[in-house]
Amino acid sequence: MTLDEITRTAIDPALAWLPPKMDSLEARQELLTIGLQESRFEHRWQVLNDPKKKGPARSFWQGEQGGGMVTGTMTHPASKGLVRAACAERKVAFTSWAIWTAIENDDVLAAILARLLLWTEPGPLPRVTDEDSAWDLYLHAWRPGAYARGMPAERDALRKKWDVNHRRVRAFLGAPS
Repeated sequence: MTLDEITRTAIDPALAWLPPKMDSLEARQELLTIGLQESRFEHRWQVLNDPKKKGPARSFWQGEQGGGMVTGTMTHPASKGLVRAACAERKVAFTSWAIWTAIENDDVLAAILARLLLWTEPGPLPRVTDEDSAWDLYLHAWRPGAYARGMPAERDALRKKWDVNHRRVRAFLGAPS
């Protein structure tokens, strides 16, 4: 899926549903960059070495059932009411299993949860030109296992991938360089 397609079909509807204060150029920058980093907007589930098996993460933003995007947003005081309302709107039971299962194919719900996970983090979102702070936010909120378990060379490669994705999104959004 292209950046334009995911924006039109998932991010725009998600941000239109959420309170207006959650829609910003910074939010769009982070959502698009994280999606590229996690799945390239190609994989709705975590791809393992065995392509017949699905890993534990679902959606283009790769949320795990017990992770921040699902259970975390369901229980955080700043997001749980909105998650419950989004589930009612999307006709998804308010359980971690039902939500985790739904986000594999419900891109709007997945985008809502990804934005809410960012909302639960302290402080404002990084400026669109601040790759370092955006990277730090991603590491803290998503806690990517490949980075946590990675050797220095693997971590460097993930960071370089982030920088490329971040710049690509900035160009797509027409944000300053």
